[in-house]
Amino acid sequence: MGGTTDLEILLRSLAPALAPEEYVFATVKTPAAAGALDAIGQFREQEAITVICPAARAKDAGLPFEATYRELVLDVHSSLEAIGLLATVSTALAAEGVPCNVVSAFYHDHLFVPAALAPKALNVLSALAKRKPPP
Repeated sequence: MGGTTDLEILLRSLAPALAPEEYVFATVKTPAAAGALDAIGQFREQEAITVICPAARAKDAGLPFEATYRELVLDVHSSLEAIGLLATVSTALAAEGVPCNVVSAFYHDHLFVPAALAPKALNVLSALAKRKPPP
């Protein structure tokens, strides 16, 4: 079943949830290497396979990475064809100096923010969900 497309309903229903684990974005050369990292996401690019995996797994594997991230799940079933949700969310985070990397899956959108800024990002998104819609 498809998700919601109405922007106001999506924003009121955001229910952002902060996952406890820290993740990294790293690269590997083979799908088998990605699987060994317990990656929660991967994307094949021309240069390598980008993986999103637990920081501890990347460290154990000796993979270089630049930073650690926390995952914020927008716990609303948004349609892949919804218009404006991610623009609104990323604009609100940007206004507060919080960068984010977004992965849209079938049921939810997943935002990866720098670990140190995760509590701030959660506050921004919670406030966004509570705002009053325009008349």
